[in-house]
Amino acid sequence: LHMGKTMKEDLTVVVKYIKQLYPPEFNVFSTYAELYHNYFASQAKKNAESHLEDKDIYLLLSWVHNIYPKDMRKDHVLAEELEKVKLGSLLPSSLSKELEKKYLDSEEATIKNSLSKCLDKEIQRWKEDKEPEKLSGHFQSELLAIFVIQSIYSGQKRAKDISTAVGEELSLRLSRELPAFLKSYKDAFEDFKEKSKKHRYYKPILIANINNCWNFRDYAEKNMAEKDDNKASILSTLGDIENSGFDMLLQQLFAQLKPIYKKFTENKWDSSNEIMNEIIKTTSKHISDFRTLKDPFYHAIIEKIHARLVKEYIMRLLKRKVSLKTPTQQQNLSQNISKNAADLEAFCTSNGSQAMWLNSALPKLAEIIRLQDLGAIKIEVATLATTYPDIRKRHLEALLYIKANLSRGELKSILGYLADSTASTLPGAPLFSNINVS
Repeated sequence: LHMGKTMKEDLTVVVKYIKQLYPPEFNVFSTYAELYHNYFASQAKKNAESHLEDKDIYLLLSWVHNIYPKDMRKDHVLAEELEKVKLGSLLPSSLSKELEKKYLDSEEATIKNSLSKCLDKEIQRWKEDKEPEKLSGHFQSELLAIFVIQSIYSGQKRAKDISTAVGEELSLRLSRELPAFLKSYKDAFEDFKEKSKKHRYYKPILIANINNCWNFRDYAEKNMAEKDDNKASILSTLGDIENSGFDMLLQQLFAQLKPIYKKFTENKWDSSNEIMNEIIKTTSKHISDFRTLKDPFYHAIIEKIHARLVKEYIMRLLKRKVSLKTPTQQQNLSQNISKNAADLEAFCTSNGSQAMWLNSALPKLAEIIRLQDLGAIKIEVATLATTYPDIRKRHLEALLYIKANLSRGELKSILGYLADSTASTLPGAPLFSNINVS
């Protein structure tokens, strides 16, 4: 700093007062500038070749790439004169590259180490008998994502302040650190999830970890190129953590719903409204816990619940437990299904489900059961197959089992129509593909 200040001040005096006292051919400014530069460069080289601490390497590189060429040589008083002198760099290129490598290796190791320590602290927090903190009503460990993202961002910025090339090199190295950190985070989360089910704050900790994913997801979406493999890896790992957390949060609810759904076929759909009310009541108790999820995750888990409620209902319909011979019986069942579908849709929508694509499944199945005209049934089947391209013959066959008044020929005709209409259609939103028909 002293040498830099002295050189800048002295050369300013030379430009302003001394230069004009000499004839132009003396190149007096050039003589001064070269002497000052050579001395400065010899001192920089001497320092570079001695043992330096990390912060000293950073400072020296800052002088070589940034302060000396930009702040001093581009000074408005000196720039024009210095341009004529063509001074070199403060350090030989080979020595500069050697320092850069030392700096990059050290910075990468430091950031890697601090991320590892940060994860250890986070794991330690999960083990404490304390509820996670809430921010705007959502459980989360806000500091984890902030610390990790800030460590990487600060490292990149410091390197960029030395030079664009050094900044790009460190960014390239660090681009691999976030995916690696998140894989370690995922492993730690899975370990906690499996081994700590009796923890007093088990659910809040799961929810906090799902919420943690949001800041990482937001950072990757906004700061990484679409074709970057690291971005794909980051988003995939975050998706795994989120879905793994959702599955665990929903395990108890789905276990409680299974025996309730069995009642539909046991009672041959006679008391289906009461059963649907029980399903809604049971689900409602669990949903209140999920309000502590951040909005995108809350909507995602509600959509999972919505899809599960619809799928379970279809599975019961396709169990071949009910076979009705008269149009009146079929019409009564159709009305029950339509009522259940309306109640289910109202419940899921009022709780924030945005999965509108699920809402027409049950009404369409109810309509196929109600209709008696063969042509009308075929049209409804075609509409169903267009909306849900993953429906297959086996699903329709199980549904048509309910319509015991169909002849073999009529049955074959309807099933053949489905095969024709779905032959060239790619599966869209998966609804039927996850439903096994025995």
